[in-house]
Amino acid sequence: MSARGTVVGVDVGGTFTDLFLFDEAERRFRTAKVPSNRGDEASGFLAGLRTLGEVRSFSSIVHGTTVGTNALLERKGARIGVITTRGFRDVLEMRRRDRPRTWGLWGDFTPIADRDMRLEVDERVLADGTIRTPADAQAVREAAAALLAKGAQAVAIVFVNAYANAANEAAAAAAVRAIWPNDNVIASSEILPEIREFERASTTAINAYLQPVVGSYLGKLEAALQGESFGGTFHIVQSNGGVMSTATARRLPVRTALSGPAAGVIAAAAIARAAGFPNVITGDLGGTSFDVSLIAGGRSVLAAQTTVDFGLVIRTPMIEISTIGAGGGSIAQVDKGGLLQVGPESAGSRPGPVCYGQGNDRPTLTDANVVLGRINADRPIGGQLARLDVEAAKAAIGRHVGEPLGIGAMEAAEAIVRVANAKMAGAIRLVSIERGHDPTTFAIMPFGGGGALHAGALVRDVGLASALVPRFPGITSALGCVIADLRHDQVRTVNWMLDDLDVGALDRLMTEQGHAADRVVAGAGVAVERIDVLYELDMHYMGQTHTISVPLPVTLSGETTGVTAALVREAFETSYRTSFSRLLPGIPIRIVTLRTAAIGRRPPFDLSALAPAEGATL
Repeated sequence: MSARGTVVGVDVGGTFTDLFLFDEAERRFRTAKVPSNRGDEASGFLAGLRTLGEVRSFSSIVHGTTVGTNALLERKGARIGVITTRGFRDVLEMRRRDRPRTWGLWGDFTPIADRDMRLEVDERVLADGTIRTPADAQAVREAAAALLAKGAQAVAIVFVNAYANAANEAAAAAAVRAIWPNDNVIASSEILPEIREFERASTTAINAYLQPVVGSYLGKLEAALQGESFGGTFHIVQSNGGVMSTATARRLPVRTALSGPAAGVIAAAAIARAAGFPNVITGDLGGTSFDVSLIAGGRSVLAAQTTVDFGLVIRTPMIEISTIGAGGGSIAQVDKGGLLQVGPESAGSRPGPVCYGQGNDRPTLTDANVVLGRINADRPIGGQLARLDVEAAKAAIGRHVGEPLGIGAMEAAEAIVRVANAKMAGAIRLVSIERGHDPTTFAIMPFGGGGALHAGALVRDVGLASALVPRFPGITSALGCVIADLRHDQVRTVNWMLDDLDVGALDRLMTEQGHAADRVVAGAGVAVERIDVLYELDMHYMGQTHTISVPLPVTLSGETTGVTAALVREAFETSYRTSFSRLLPGIPIRIVTLRTAAIGRRPPFDLSALAPAEGATL
């Protein structure tokens, strides 16, 4: 991206595709919103760009996408195979022996790789990294050939203890790539060289599951952009709120899960800081979902692991976002028990709410807001409809909700809104009260097409301090695409005791990871002001199962970070005391995992450019 070009952020949601254009030279911006085209998101992407001008005139396009997330939720990824250590083919299916319903002894789960697509080979690496049994390259090739014969489009190689020594996995990956007809081959040590076999297996398998889908989608986008003579840079927003190249996105598509919502949180954090609100809870109300995230002290919360759906665990850094099915298109209905439910089923953009007049006859949250006059029927968003059909929405609410409950259409519309508000309030309590935060010290920042409609009720119901509404709430995620920095994360399990720490070995590993992550960011083709390398350790007292995150106050300088054992101990004690208010003297401390992040800082975005002109009507 040139220092003074035209940058476009594009967020493709389930109902609308939102766009934000910023001309850096003239400090001029434009916004656009067009319907998304489910199943052919590329066409909506290109249609939206064309509404902003000639595509070839743009210097940079940054895209937040839900293609990977939708493929997981709808189980529409590729047919994949898994090659694993003999005796471990069922790790994906056994999971952590959890169940979808906590208080029930029944439920089912279908892994993304069928059992006959999970093949075993002889190999063994011990927990200390010693290779007991080398991988048999011929057996690996035969397994890969068998998977190809069964229709596999991608393959994941997951060997036990590969995090301790990746030699067997690397040899197996080379053997598979020698006969595999495409680039959709991934080894767990290439994506997550970290302890915990299920989480590593799940993340690697999901990455393989998404590679053909995301790769095909990005290929269509790049071909469409090439057809428009676009010669600028094209990047993708990651789930951690950073930006990556399309090459990285093709190789690591698992990092695009929750890409769009993450961009919204990045923009919300920037707006909140500029407005002087360090503590905010974001509420992104789109067409299909309500996404909630907490920003404390001006910083969004990163989670090391996320469960996209039951049994689909992804262990890569992601902005912590809680999602419920309560969007504008969420369908309202009375269940068999006589209770009013809103969502999770959504009308999406096609056919959309009843008031769109596109064939849907079941009422949605948007229909309720239209009937109650909370949405101006004469000025619908998106620019595709001249007017919303209020009477059709009212009739549908009366028939599907009012009559079963024995109330009028207006009362039914109010009930739909109140039920939706209750679900949203529950999601806000989940990320605040249930995690030790006092909601009275937080403001709600509602955005998305319908967020601001519900802000007042959420402030009252949860006890929030206030509401902060962006000037353009409907395109906040697209704005976040423009604001987001570049980022690349790396992780490595070490299992070192702090008392016996080889500081030189830790420093060398930190330096190696720092330079590797730095190279990925520097090679993304985007001008940045600087690249910051951040380090974090996962640590715990011996005997504890879980770890805490320990940020290290060091920087990469040449071939050293300056880390010391005393500095690590002090950082651990500070983090542990912050989390639990006390230490456990006398118990040995272990360093489990090293995490490294390289962040390419883009020039700060001056939000004053979005201020309305003096005397303008908002």
